[in-house]
Amino acid sequence: MGTMSEDVKTMLRKTFAMIDSAGSGFIPTDACGGVLVDLGQSFDPEDLKKAVAETDTEDTKKLSFDMFCTVVGNFMEEEEDDAAMAEELKEAFRLYDREGNGYITTEVLREILKELDNKLSEDDLDNMIEEIDEDGSGTVDFDEFKEMMTG
Repeated sequence: MGTMSEDVKTMLRKTFAMIDSAGSGFIPTDACGGVLVDLGQSFDPEDLKKAVAETDTEDTKKLSFDMFCTVVGNFMEEEEDDAAMAEELKEAFRLYDREGNGYITTEVLREILKELDNKLSEDDLDNMIEEIDEDGSGTVDFDEFKEMMTG
């Protein structure tokens, strides 16, 4: 993969930070598959395992941010323009906006965040949701979702 665009790197940094809620600087290697699924990227699980093994050479089962970018970057379809990136985010949003209301509830958001990192405490989740649902509406619209993913 070529150089990663700043938008993609920013989105991955936010995703990494959500998973690494403890701020350890590392995330579990098994989080990569969920991230790729959430980003709408297709991948072969065996290829993912191989990429993780090549990156996590000491088999620590943990990845730093740079290692995470290396692994996930192997499967990201690099987008040259913001429109394509926005389209992928819209697609991811549509997956969670099952009723097509134009928003996802904070309960669904809680499920997404738990899926990304099952070690998040209820307090961590509450704080993250409070930050993402800026207007306190109990729902997250596409703009709030996009902001969460791209900053």
